[in-house]
Amino acid sequence: MTDNKPLKLVVSGPVGAGKTTFIGSLSEIPVVNTDELASEDIGKDTTTVALDFGVLTLDDVPVHLFGTPGQDRFDFMWEILCEGALGLLVLVAGDRPQDFPHARRIMEFITSRIAVPFLVGVTRQDLPRVWDPEEVAGYFALEPHQVIGINATSPTSSLLAMVRLLESVQAYDPFFAEALQEQYTFGIKSP
Repeated sequence: MTDNKPLKLVVSGPVGAGKTTFIGSLSEIPVVNTDELASEDIGKDTTTVALDFGVLTLDDVPVHLFGTPGQDRFDFMWEILCEGALGLLVLVAGDRPQDFPHARRIMEFITSRIAVPFLVGVTRQDLPRVWDPEEVAGYFALEPHQVIGINATSPTSSLLAMVRLLESVQAYDPFFAEALQEQYTFGIKSP
């Protein structure tokens, strides 16, 4: 049993961006999810109505992963789930540019309420004809280092994104970074 306090990270994005899949590819426990049959035509049979939850351990440090619902009608959950979060990963499907405006609204909604470092993860990088991270960075007017390509079905790809987010968390606030570094050392470095 570890004495390290869990780190809280939030995974958000539009419906179908890969949030549940991403958390499932990393979680060491069965993912707690609140998927229900979709009441609207959203392009899939089920949708998250409250949250997804998974746990990942890095260097004996528990990382709690909270996935938000993707539909606007559940936006009250975005704020609730982000309370106390250290970082945010906004996922967007690289083959669904029509979802980019919604992803931007989610990102702006959350970051306007809680000041946390964030990354945009472009999923479905394993498919042909998807937007690459550099193109998405341009669309979102972000620096290239704030956008990463992800195959949410791949634990390795998902882990690299988590490590990159944790590195952003450490770099975000010098005081926080020093305190975090004293308590946590992560043996994985992103390329």
